[in-house]
Amino acid sequence: MVVPFGSARPGVLPPSRTEAVLETIKHAILIGELKPGQALVEAELAERLGISKTPVREALKTLAGSGLVEMLPYRGVTVRRVDTALARAVYDMRLLLEPVAAARATASGRVTDEAASALDLADGAEDAADRSLANRAFHRALYAGCGNPLMVKALDDLRDQTALVSSAAWSRQPSWEQEAREHREILAAARAGDSDLVRALMRGHISAFVARNFPESEVE
Repeated sequence: MVVPFGSARPGVLPPSRTEAVLETIKHAILIGELKPGQALVEAELAERLGISKTPVREALKTLAGSGLVEMLPYRGVTVRRVDTALARAVYDMRLLLEPVAAARATASGRVTDEAASALDLADGAEDAADRSLANRAFHRALYAGCGNPLMVKALDDLRDQTALVSSAAWSRQPSWEQEAREHREILAAARAGDSDLVRALMRGHISAFVARNFPESEVE
């Protein structure tokens, strides 16, 4: 049985053991229980979770692939640090792809009802991890129907890193209420079928977040 970290909720776990470990460690990273730069030792995590090392090892590989942890020779696995360079790189990619993808999905009528459900989950989230992951679900519901699988995959690959960046930003300067209002405006435009407005609002939303939390002057 997987025993969640102190801040995770018992009973809310995916069916497979590796997925359960993955979600538990991810949640601990996104709420800052596992700190940036902290070493993640398989044996210690396995003991803490009350399981064998194998699902921990597989979960860490997945987290490395999604950018939440780093695997470095002779240094092992550590929680990824969020700096301005990383944040701007992630958001630059989103800025290139996401406004276009959301506009195309809107134009084709493929923005799903999951977008509204995700915003409700974000509003009722208990912590930064749940809120950030619900926001990622909202954004995906807007772009997933764009009709370009390569664009969708590129944005999907950024989801965990975006969650990490947003959680780090909120720990310094909580701004999720402002972003929630912007999400509602984007959703209203999508429901109205106004693809040009969706594109403009999404560009403004992404640009404002990174400019507010990670100004270019901070890049090392």
